[in-house]
Amino acid sequence: MKDTDLIYKIGIELIPKVGSINAKKLIAYCGGVEAVFKESKRNLVKIPGIGEAIASEVVNQNVLEKAEAEIQFIQKYGIKTLYYTDSDYPDRLKQCEDGPVILYVKSNFPLNFNSDKVISVVGTRKATIYGKTICDEIVGGLAQKGYTPIIVSGLAYGVDIAAHKSAIKHGLPTIAVLGHGLDNIYPSAHRSTAKDIVNAGALITDFTSKTVFDRNNFLRRNRIIAGLADATIVVESAHEGGALVTADIANSYNREVFAVPGNVNSQYSKGCNLLIKQNKAALVESAEDVEFLLGWKSCSETNPKQTSLNLNVLTNDEILVLSYLKEKGEDSIDLISLNTGLTVQNTL
Repeated sequence: MKDTDLIYKIGIELIPKVGSINAKKLIAYCGGVEAVFKESKRNLVKIPGIGEAIASEVVNQNVLEKAEAEIQFIQKYGIKTLYYTDSDYPDRLKQCEDGPVILYVKSNFPLNFNSDKVISVVGTRKATIYGKTICDEIVGGLAQKGYTPIIVSGLAYGVDIAAHKSAIKHGLPTIAVLGHGLDNIYPSAHRSTAKDIVNAGALITDFTSKTVFDRNNFLRRNRIIAGLADATIVVESAHEGGALVTADIANSYNREVFAVPGNVNSQYSKGCNLLIKQNKAALVESAEDVEFLLGWKSCSETNPKQTSLNLNVLTNDEILVLSYLKEKGEDSIDLISLNTGLTVQNTL
């Protein structure tokens, strides 16, 4: 990709108040991302949803200077960009109207964002021992069944970091979606795990470097966590919180939402219990539940082993019927009874 192309692809998301939906609208109406910046203000304001303020920001092109600086940053630190029309851009995220125009990816791992199994695991930053344990049991249980799903979360304290660590522990790829640029890791206590994730998956974000930390940015990144996955599992959550926002977004995308039930007196299970109560999430307690609800078939089941029959537990009549069937194959009850000398009742 030429820098002249990339500068516009980065720049369009930097235009104040544009957002991903309007950015894609501008690109579609103008016939390409570069054409957006070449278009006249008079024509831009004619585009539905693009008012005077946004049109003015586009034509003054102030964002292109910052975009050029970002190109230097990503080249220096080996960061990959994924534009929303690229073939390796996550297909699941392409299906989301508000999916980012561009993603920034830091990875030393051969990760396929379009793997056939991707699960997001989210929850409270104040995870209990119960929450961390069930998180590891579900992630580890899927790995033990032979699955290799990508585990997506947000690198936050609590359930997020537990999910990432469980994935790494059990040999599963994991993606951390950040609410800031790749020039920082927040919280700083998770820098070591972030390095492990780079080698076992990816750090991704739609924020450029030097982005000012803002709580709303972390809520905004939740759409990526929900959009990347087939299903979102809420492990623990208070009555209100970012995990419930992610669950709502996943539901709006028509993705599966699962929740782990908890003690009715625990404040960190109230959100999960509410999701289940309101039929906004299916109840899951184990990897088997996730497997069943997603319609997966475990690797062990794809090649079932023939088990031997213990003749010692059979009666003489049962052995007689079994011997007949081995020799003759399938037959009617009446013929089996006639040829073995057993009554119909004993044949059954």
